[in-house]
Amino acid sequence: MSDYVIIVAGGKGLRMGTDIPKQFLPLNGKPVLMRTIERFRHFSQALKIIVVLPKDQHEYWKQLCDEYNFDIDYSLADGGTERFYSVRNGLSLVEETAGIVAIHDGVRPFVSDEVIKRCFDTARAEGSAIPVIPVVETLRHVNGMTVPRADYRLVQTPQAFDAKIIRKAYQQAYQNSFTDDASVVEKAGFSVVTVEGNRENIKITTPFEMMMGETIVKCTTS
Repeated sequence: MSDYVIIVAGGKGLRMGTDIPKQFLPLNGKPVLMRTIERFRHFSQALKIIVVLPKDQHEYWKQLCDEYNFDIDYSLADGGTERFYSVRNGLSLVEETAGIVAIHDGVRPFVSDEVIKRCFDTARAEGSAIPVIPVVETLRHVNGMTVPRADYRLVQTPQAFDAKIIRKAYQQAYQNSFTDDASVVEKAGFSVVTVEGNRENIKITTPFEMMMGETIVKCTTS
């Protein structure tokens, strides 16, 4: 019974202000997506990796893999018009006998081994696990009311689920309210368990976050 991670990378780089999709931008000399894939291979040599990219980006990605001599084993699936369809396409490559399936953002290259393990272990015991971190800044509702930040958490990935649960959840029709995999699973009637994430597990979508990523890489490799 194998465990899987589906790494979804469908960005176009609009907020980054570049012509190159953000998952392909070099982060301290290596494309962001490669660093993300490396995190999961470092965590487990047995974990099966599925990468989901828009079809028109496949050839460019393969060229990058050749250029950087990137030889980690993975399967490649086509991205969809929405993240929901990208994940569904990734799930089509998961074996029927799979154990746990995690879904991760391709532009989160700093998830820790501890968080990955926590997600897989909790999902195996409870059926689901999503990493969260406390809110450290004051939150204010658009109606002008300040809300208690202790009541909220920031959600990260990987979001891990028993394979049977995530498959059933993604048999639903798409809804605009689906913001992540947990929302899809909850809509299907399943509960979602939270676990502690890691603060460095940022999602790189802007130039500022790229600068943060450069700093994290230098601090963790020095």
